[in-house]
Amino acid sequence: METEHLETLIAAMGAVDHRQVAWADVRWTAYLVHQHLRYEYPGEIADLRQRLMIVPRERHGDQRLVTHKLEVSTPATVEQTQDDSGNVVLDVYAERVEQAIDFTAWIVVERDATAGPIAVTADEWANPGMREPSALTTPDDVLSRAADDLASHGEDGLTLARRINAWVHAQMTYEHGPTGVKTTAAEAFALRRGVCQDYAHIMLALCRRCGLAARYVSGHLLGEGGTHAWVEVLLPGEDGAFVAHPFDPTNETEPGLKYITVAVGRDYRDVAPTCGTFRASYPGRLSCSKRAGVTALEYFSSPA
Repeated sequence: METEHLETLIAAMGAVDHRQVAWADVRWTAYLVHQHLRYEYPGEIADLRQRLMIVPRERHGDQRLVTHKLEVSTPATVEQTQDDSGNVVLDVYAERVEQAIDFTAWIVVERDATAGPIAVTADEWANPGMREPSALTTPDDVLSRAADDLASHGEDGLTLARRINAWVHAQMTYEHGPTGVKTTAAEAFALRRGVCQDYAHIMLALCRRCGLAARYVSGHLLGEGGTHAWVEVLLPGEDGAFVAHPFDPTNETEPGLKYITVAVGRDYRDVAPTCGTFRASYPGRLSCSKRAGVTALEYFSSPA
């Protein structure tokens, strides 16, 4: 993508205030995500191998990746691949970094509300990783009893998923600080506090205990400064097809056009935006910023 075009899109980010959009009437919309990650070190490091999962999947339901560009401040090689879930993976290798390295990404995506649900293959639906506990979503006795109680109402499928979504939201209080990226669902639930990642892990633990196939979703929610996390429950659809139904227990909602999906997996570890290794006797420090905005949209008809 040409730099001049990127600058035009960045300038257009503030042209549409997402808070003023009549989202129920929107047919099509385009977004620009501008993301910056910076690692700083006390001194020189060697053999940096960084994995970035910040570029959205090529297709995800009604969402399409239009284009993207990554700039690295230090001479480096970048290889783009896909993991087993179809997520875009950027592997960066830098032989030497003096004291800091910056990753700056510009990402353009669009969503078409007429494109239908998030289709899931039979293999994805049957994947044991979507049904069995993962390292961060293994329920303890407390969560197991809660799941059994939720399932005891006799509901199944979408109705049960909605009950779990509402229950997690009611049980938890949103708070930065008490939890981290290594906090498990059981640990976060014991605190009854956490961030979107914890809400998603708890819902995944409950869904899987109740027999619902479910996966972790990383992405962006318009109006939030950081990345966001939610859940997709995989259910049989019509004519033998399978569909992913998104749920956001942090906000007790079913995500719509204000959400941008980046990657899906068993839990946070599968889709961490950034992780890596390097050779040095000291750790690095990460700082990051993100801006996601609407650059264009079309309504089915003029909003009331």
